[in-house]
Amino acid sequence: MIMKRFAKILAVAALVVPMTAFASGPELHLDPAPDKTRDQAALQHGAKLFVNYCLNCHSASYMRYNRLRDIGLSEQQIRDNLLFTADKVGEPMRVAMRSDESKLWFGAAPPDLTVIARSRASEFGSGADWLYTYLRTFYRDPGRPTGWNNVVFENVGMPHALWNLQGEQIAHVEEKDDGHGGKHKEIKLELAKPGSMGKEEYDNAVADLVSFLVYMGEPAAETRKQIGIGVLLALSVLFVLSYALKKNYWKDVH
Repeated sequence: MIMKRFAKILAVAALVVPMTAFASGPELHLDPAPDKTRDQAALQHGAKLFVNYCLNCHSASYMRYNRLRDIGLSEQQIRDNLLFTADKVGEPMRVAMRSDESKLWFGAAPPDLTVIARSRASEFGSGADWLYTYLRTFYRDPGRPTGWNNVVFENVGMPHALWNLQGEQIAHVEEKDDGHGGKHKEIKLELAKPGSMGKEEYDNAVADLVSFLVYMGEPAAETRKQIGIGVLLALSVLFVLSYALKKNYWKDVH
C-alpha cells in the first residue's frame, strides 16, 4: 500500500515539475553592478543622489544622517549639503509626505529604501544587480499613468526620477519563441532624447547610488567583515598552539 502511494506521488510530481518549469519562462537578465561599497567618494556621491532624487518620495527611516560620517563626511558637511528633511543630524532619513497621501497619488505608498537592496537580494539573488538594471531600464510608455515603464519591473508605478540625467528611452518590443512552443517579449531600448549625462557617466552615477543603497542596508558590513577576518586569524593561531600542546602532551603516551 505504501509503495503504491509513493508511486502515485512520483507520477504526480513527474507531471507537475515540467509544467512548473514551463510556466517559469525565461530568467530575468540582470546587468552586474559595479561594487563601490569600499569607495568613499562613490558612496558620498550616491548619498547626494539619494537625497536629491529619491528622498523626495522614499524614506530611509532605519538610517540616521549621522551614519554618513562613516563614509567620510563631517557633521557640518551633512548639515550643509544633505540635511533637507530633518533638523538634526541624529534624526532618521524620513520624508514629510504621508503614506496615505502618497498611496492616493501614486496608487501605492513608495517603499522605505533602507533595506531595499537586501530585500531584492532575497528575491533575485543580487539586490545590487537588480537595482542597477532597474534604474537604467526605464522607458517612455504613454499607456502608463506616469508615462513611464520599466523592463525589469513591468507596469511599475514609479516615474523615472533620474530621467533628466539619463534622458528618455523608447522601447522596441519583439515576440520570440521561448523554445517551449510559446512566446516571450524581448525589449530593446533606444535613447530618443539625451539627458545631461552620457551613457557611461549615467551608468557610473547609478552604480554610486546603488552602492549607497547597499551600504544603507548594513552600514557596519565592512566592520563586521574585518572583525570576522580577525577572529578567523586568531582561531588559526589558537589551533596551531593547541595542536602543538596536544603533541607535547601525548608524546610519551604509547
